[in-house]
Parts: sequence; structure tokens; C-alpha cells
Amino acid sequence: MTRFWLIKLLRTVITLWFVVSFTFIVLRTSGDPVVALLGADALPAEIEHFRELWGLDRSLFTQYVSYVGQMATGQFGISLRDSRPVLEIILERLPATVELGLAAFAIAAVIGIPAGIVAALQRGKLTDRIVMVFAVFGFALPNFFLGILLILLFSLYLQVLPSSGTGTLLHLIMPAATLATFTAGTLARFTRSAMLEVLERPYMRAAAAKGVPFWKRVLLHALPNAAIPIVTVIGLNLGQLVAGAIVVESVFAWPGIGRLLVVAVSQRDLAVVQGLVLVIAVTMVLANLAVDLLYGLLDPRIREGAK
Repeated sequence: MTRFWLIKLLRTVITLWFVVSFTFIVLRTSGDPVVALLGADALPAEIEHFRELWGLDRSLFTQYVSYVGQMATGQFGISLRDSRPVLEIILERLPATVELGLAAFAIAAVIGIPAGIVAALQRGKLTDRIVMVFAVFGFALPNFFLGILLILLFSLYLQVLPSSGTGTLLHLIMPAATLATFTAGTLARFTRSAMLEVLERPYMRAAAAKGVPFWKRVLLHALPNAAIPIVTVIGLNLGQLVAGAIVVESVFAWPGIGRLLVVAVSQRDLAVVQGLVLVIAVTMVLANLAVDLLYGLLDPRIREGAK
């Protein structure tokens, strides 16, 4: 088991290193941040002074080594725009994104998993078709389009929910529902498929023949054995919620790291963009790592396969 964990942790470290390196190179080679910050009318002397001030006049390799060294000590650099520590800026916005992501995940899990179970138990019937129609609708509809529709309906027409901002539970409803739609649809589809596969297994028929009540067969036999594919989808979508929040936060003017990333990219604030990309990558990688480790706990055969 220890070797299994070590292999997964090593892969996680390598993935994060690749993300950090790729982001650094792309941002440094995609344009001059000094010109974007000072404007095209800035004097050459001003541009050169600014480059020296922020260390942008050094070679790319020297900047990379310095950046990796800072990251190793937990420093994300200084914002070119605000002249403040990047970590401080991110921590100011992170609670809003965590609040939105957890609310969206709770909505998706409460709706998606039960809907998938009901669809599997009602296979081929009207209930099954209705659930699948809404599931396809959920993961096929773009977040930005759904968000705009909700604003038009509940803010402009019905005038029952605020269209933007934060501060109250009412502000959270539409952004969380918009962000949860894709995950709920995905969970419903995968839960249905996993349950259908398990319901056909011989031990389920044996449990029915022994007179085990229907609800016990579903909750105590079928659902635990269908857990691995469901856990996979939960883990992947939990990590993607942070990335998906970029669009949703922009639509609803939600003051989280997603909206901060859009602003930082438009302003070519390299340090902030690098820090935010790393935070998003860490979230997704840790979610995948948690899923892999949970696999080993749910199914010992996976641990044996890693040896």
C-alpha cells in the first residue's frame, strides 16, 4: 500500500512541475508584459527600467530558475499591476470560489446520483427517458449561455434573484445552479450506467432469490459495488469545478479566482496568472490523486496491480 501511494504522489509532483514549467514558458513567449502594462506610448527608457525592476531583462532560464526557487519556498511572486504578493491576492479571492464550488458540488451530487439510480431502476420507462433528457441537456448546455438565461428569467423578468455580486444566499443560488448543471448531468449518466451493470450481476439475482428486500439490495449491494466509476466522475468533476468557475464567475460578477484570472490575463499580470494556473492545476491534480487513493481502499486488486 505504501508503494502504491508513493507512485501516485510521484506522478502528482511530476504533473505539477510540468504545469508550472509549461505555464511559465507560454506566458514569457506570448508577448511583452511590460508593453501591455505601460502601453504602446511608453518611452523606451521607461520600458527598460521596468524590465530591470521586475527582473524581466534576465535570460529566460535565469527567470525560470528564480521562479521555481520561489515556488519551492511557497512564494508566488509580486503582482505587476498591484505590487502586492500574489499569494495575498489569491487568498482574498479563494474563499468566494470555494463557497461557490462546494455549493455547486452539493447541488450536483444531491440531484445527479439519485437521478441516475432512479433511471437505472426504471430502465426503458418514461422516468428513465426524462432523466436522461435532462442529463444530456445539463452537460451539453454551455455554462455562459445557461447563466444568461437564468439572469433574464429570475433577475429581469421575475425579479426574485440578484443578477450579480455576493453577500447573501440569494446571490449564490444562480451561480451555483449554473456551475452544478454540467456535473449533475454527468453524474446522472455515469451513475445510471454503473448501476445497470451491477444490477445484472449474479450476486444481485442471488440476493433477490434469498428474499433480501429491494431497498437493501439497491443500497447495500448495488450502490457500493457501483461506487468506483461514480467516485471517478465525482473526483474529476470536483477538480473541474474550479476551472469551470472561470466562466460562471465572469457571468455573475462573482469575486472569486476565476474572475481574477480573466482580469489578470487581460492585464498581462504574469505573476498572478502563473499563481492562479498553479492553484487550478493543484486542485485538479489533488482531486485525481484522492480518487486514485480511494480506488486502492475500495478495491484491493488495484493496489495489487500497482506492485
